[in-house]
Amino acid sequence: MTIGELIRLLSDGDFHSGEQLGEHLGVSRTAVWKQLKKLEAMDIPLEAVKGLGYRLANPIELLDGPAIIAELSRDSRQQMARLFIEESLPSTNRYLRDRFEQEAGHGEVCLSESQSAGRGRRGRGWTSPWGRGLLLSLGWRFESGAASLEGLSLAVGVALADVLERHGVEVALKWPNDVLVLGKGPSRKLAGILLEVSGDLSGPCEVVIGLGINVTLPETVREGIDQPAAAVHDQQPGVTRNRLAADIIDALLALLPRFETQGFAAWQDAWNARHAHAGQAIDIIQGPRRQSAVAEGVDTAGNLVVWQDGERQTLASGEISVRGHS
Repeated sequence: MTIGELIRLLSDGDFHSGEQLGEHLGVSRTAVWKQLKKLEAMDIPLEAVKGLGYRLANPIELLDGPAIIAELSRDSRQQMARLFIEESLPSTNRYLRDRFEQEAGHGEVCLSESQSAGRGRRGRGWTSPWGRGLLLSLGWRFESGAASLEGLSLAVGVALADVLERHGVEVALKWPNDVLVLGKGPSRKLAGILLEVSGDLSGPCEVVIGLGINVTLPETVREGIDQPAAAVHDQQPGVTRNRLAADIIDALLALLPRFETQGFAAWQDAWNARHAHAGQAIDIIQGPRRQSAVAEGVDTAGNLVVWQDGERQTLASGEISVRGHS
């Protein structure tokens, strides 16, 4: 019995007794009870009524491979080599890096309900409660080499923002790889992008594009995150995870062949139009150093252009972080 199997049974809106659940899942009532306690520990609240049994307080939409494939465009179905749907992984990016080591990976997509070792940029953790976000990675082999990938994470940000906007979610982009929701008070992070590249600077290279998107985010989870966070359902509660996943896969599979021939310049204006900190005072953080500057836009290579001490400078992402000036 897996958590997903139990959730699938409990998500139909009906109450199920421990005995019924055990019969459906082929396990003892004690085993069912242990899994129910595990659900509560995972911030998945249950309703329990004596004489009726259990059901989920808030149904969870599970990832559904056939449903995602059915929503893809014909071009995407031809380009996507495989779609993996997993319940739990250390990391969807790691999963596809392993696939590349096995001479596969290109055009493959991996989604997971949860991950135990998800990472953001610069090794930070990415918190996503079970079944509430989109943890998606896509593998792609570029023949033109790693040197040609300047600005790719920013182009991916544009593609992701475009999908979210089509679903009615208003977003902005923070250099180099975050999607934010702006509003009263501090900006809130909705999604992050992590690219991992292996291969040659001038020859073929392999890229794993990892996305972490908050779809639903319980308050208890937000309280444990070290920065303000937002979720898709804050603005658009009707958006389904499976439809969102299909639209993102469509967008990425359309972007990647075009990026290889055109580079970031084709997405530069679209990124700058959504720039969260355009014309604003920012702090540039590099290791222990923190410096003030004023942000402009990004150039054709995806570098951030800033004014600092009266001089115009460009920042490459590397180990640099940018924060809105507080």
